Amino acid sequence: MTGFQKFLIAAAALAASTGMTLADQPGADWITKEQVTQKLTAAGYTNITGLKADDGHWEGKGVKNGKIMEFHVDPRSGALTKEEIDD
Repeated sequence: MTGFQKFLIAAAALAASTGMTLADQPGADWITKEQVTQKLTAAGYTNITGLKADDGHWEGKGVKNGKIMEFHVDPRSGALTKEEIDD
C-alpha cells in the first residue's frame, strides 16, 4: 500500500468519525422548510427558491420589493440573519 493510499484511507476514516457529509442536513431542532417559507412570506418575500440547509442556517433566494434577494434564516427562530440583492 502506497503512502497516498494510506492517506486516503485515513482521510475517509476521519471524515466518517467526525460526521462529515457531502450535503448539509437540517438539524433535529430546526424549523421546517414550510415554516421558513411562511416566515419569509410574512416578511414580504415571494417566489422563494433554492431553500436549503447550508453552513448551519437555511438559505435561498426570493423576490422582495421587486428585487431578487439572497437570504439566510436562523434555523431555530426563523429570523432573517442576512438579506442582500442577488448579483
